[in-house]
Amino acid sequence: MTTVAEIEIEAAHEHAPVAPPKSSAAFKEVPQDRAVRDRIRAAVEAFCKTVDKSKPLTRESTREMAESVIRQLGLGESCLGFTMVMLTNEFWREQVAAIPFHRRLMLLPHCLKNAEGCPADYDEFGLDCKKCGACEVGDFRTKAEELGYKVLVSEGTPIVLKIIVSGHVDAIVGVACLNVLEKAFDKVLLAGIPCIATPLLSSNCKNTSVDNDWVFESIGLHTPPPDQKTKTYMHLMRASNALFESPELTRLVPPPRAASPESDPLRKHEAIAYDFLARGGKRSRPFITLAAYDALKGAPATLSADGWELSDAVKRAAIAIETFHKASLVHDDIEDDDAYRYGHETLHRTHGIGTAINVGDYLIGLGYRCVSRDRKALGADTAADILDKLADAHIKLSEGQGAELLWRDAREKALTTIDALKIYALKTSPAFEAALYTGVRLAGEADKYEKVIADFSRNVGVAFQILNDMKDWTGDADNKLVSGQDVLAARPTLLLALALEGLKPAQREELLHIIGTSRGAVGTAAEEAVARVRHLYFAAKVFEKADKLVDKFRAKAEALADEVEPTEFRELLYYIVDSVLEKAELPRQGVTQFVQLGR
Repeated sequence: MTTVAEIEIEAAHEHAPVAPPKSSAAFKEVPQDRAVRDRIRAAVEAFCKTVDKSKPLTRESTREMAESVIRQLGLGESCLGFTMVMLTNEFWREQVAAIPFHRRLMLLPHCLKNAEGCPADYDEFGLDCKKCGACEVGDFRTKAEELGYKVLVSEGTPIVLKIIVSGHVDAIVGVACLNVLEKAFDKVLLAGIPCIATPLLSSNCKNTSVDNDWVFESIGLHTPPPDQKTKTYMHLMRASNALFESPELTRLVPPPRAASPESDPLRKHEAIAYDFLARGGKRSRPFITLAAYDALKGAPATLSADGWELSDAVKRAAIAIETFHKASLVHDDIEDDDAYRYGHETLHRTHGIGTAINVGDYLIGLGYRCVSRDRKALGADTAADILDKLADAHIKLSEGQGAELLWRDAREKALTTIDALKIYALKTSPAFEAALYTGVRLAGEADKYEKVIADFSRNVGVAFQILNDMKDWTGDADNKLVSGQDVLAARPTLLLALALEGLKPAQREELLHIIGTSRGAVGTAAEEAVARVRHLYFAAKVFEKADKLVDKFRAKAEALADEVEPTEFRELLYYIVDSVLEKAELPRQGVTQFVQLGR
């Protein structure tokens, strides 16, 4: 049995070079000869006739197939990215064609427009395109809207995935440059969204062009449903998201004060708690609970939107997971005096510290009640086991947060990588463990899975927290809106520990001084502190080392998943690794990304 300490020590001290995952980022050339593009497309069409379309594509499998195609054609690696797009198109073509037009989204880029003569304005959803005939955008849009498509002219916007998850559309037909498509590969493949994309012929982002006939062909695709469907977690993602929408949330967990007068302070307090529970977030934890339950029931939800259902007791257990997560966020924001959460001012900034503390406590109680009151439907033993696991996770999370706070308030700021990883294993991993265990236990006995769930969650949770720390240095438009916030909050991050271990003595003392004196800084002082710490982090190669540690923890999680049965549960664990540990670009040296909004 590998202990937490052994995993942490091994990860902290094995800094041997790790080969980065393969990426198509370097291969973004669209063949400029139409005959070559047609050859690739035809070869891909023939190749995909032998592909098992019941299994989702992965970046690795797509790349391997694309490499095989370009070898057969005698083409160079520069065509790899284009060929990967052609492969995903052919993989999804029948499934896109079977989806009604009114359930499809047409996604168009800004850069097809006539930049000098375009009369369109921008709104919150992108370009408010006029049907003026000055460029292809209007032509494509007219055709798509005539058929019933929803159309969005907004390149790379994060609203696309939200539209999909919300249940408004079931497929995407798009036009984009290879650079954007390369970045979208992981999200689209992971989500299992049927999609077809026509690459722009250049990536100069201004008055570019596209194979118009390919676009019109993809818009007009329409055939009966294929015999074979690809597994997708989209239905469960939508089910998880729907738990927190009105009126489902209040149906499942009725607010007891809802009938009271609006002036009633009890009703006001309850409304604050329910509003925060319903606000923002990816719902990844309740999704994990629902998906684990589904996987051990044969995974019917991954094959169809119909023919499966979740009981209210299962739904409430998933809601409980989110209530604990939201409660921890409220309390964390108070303890760190964070200014923003989900793009809004934090609760303690809006309603005061006392009220915010109480809202967090209320959400904790609400979470336990979501499970305890369903003990008859779930079975007393099942409810007791889930409540015990939730309580255990709650204690571990509090221990990790307590260790962080004690370090923050201590005069001595020394920190080792092992210290930081121990805090991560307590702060972040228990939430994943509780979510997975709850779903498994809802489906039946969980004894044989308990250890692998704990070990898997520890590795995923630690890697997730490291990625979250790195995200703090590239900004976080979906969450706190403050870059470099960990420095200003004096948090004991792994990045700080790696810097302290890797810097020369004088630089180390400077870093400790900044961390010890910059807590709560604002304005120019805050900006200068963050900029200097960024410089020191690059001097110690912190981001490269942290990235390698993420790869190590990811590999450990995948190795654990390899041994899990049944297949449906093993595939879910792989999916969790891919979706939770989604990497972004590493912070770049010399790039100022600090933004602080109102304290």
